Amino acid sequence: MSIPKEMHYSDRVGWLRAAVLGANDGIVSTASLIIGMATAGATLAGVLTAGAAGAVAGAMSMAAGEYVSVSSQKDTEHADLARERRELAANYEFETRELAEIYEARGLSSPLAQEVAEKLMHHDALAAHARDELGFSDVSEARPLQAAIASALTFLAGAALPLIAALGASRQSLAVVVALGSLVALGLLGVLSARVGGSRISVAVVRIIVWGVLAMGATAGVGWLFGVSSA
Repeated sequence: MSIPKEMHYSDRVGWLRAAVLGANDGIVSTASLIIGMATAGATLAGVLTAGAAGAVAGAMSMAAGEYVSVSSQKDTEHADLARERRELAANYEFETRELAEIYEARGLSSPLAQEVAEKLMHHDALAAHARDELGFSDVSEARPLQAAIASALTFLAGAALPLIAALGASRQSLAVVVALGSLVALGLLGVLSARVGGSRISVAVVRIIVWGVLAMGATAGVGWLFGVSSA
């Protein structure tokens, strides 16, 4: 009878990080931009135009940033694997002993560690060293395109929320409505990310809301300062 594969929260870490980062940035940056423009005295049309432009620009920036950074990680992984492949070809016995020492450090006896190392080297030497020496795994594998798409789409989804709130607000209540709506959205995002990632909900919600308040407060101050200065 085959044993069913267990699902772990760490299996989701690659796309979850990009998705939460994208949605959080979409909400915070777009809401902050709208609030900053509103406190500066911009018209409702100007605020909405700036918010929409910021949403598109932010999504493209997130996609580009994720793709470049994760591609750099992938290039480093490939370089390490190429180096390990050369070392295996040049000194197979040394690499076997190196692997055995890793298993000894984890608690295996010396004879058992040597036996395990030899069997794994025979099965797939490069995979064994990639996993146990370099720390690479399928869970942490760099996927640039996946990260870029997840970040861009979730940024746009997050950015849509303060824009929708702005559409339903009057000019006088714009900043307050957008701020409150965005904080609610951030709280829900914290709950969702905690549930999906298996972490404590209260911690996730508090930290995401605190940073959102700081960002919106800072841009409101900038908008008020420049609005007063230009009056």
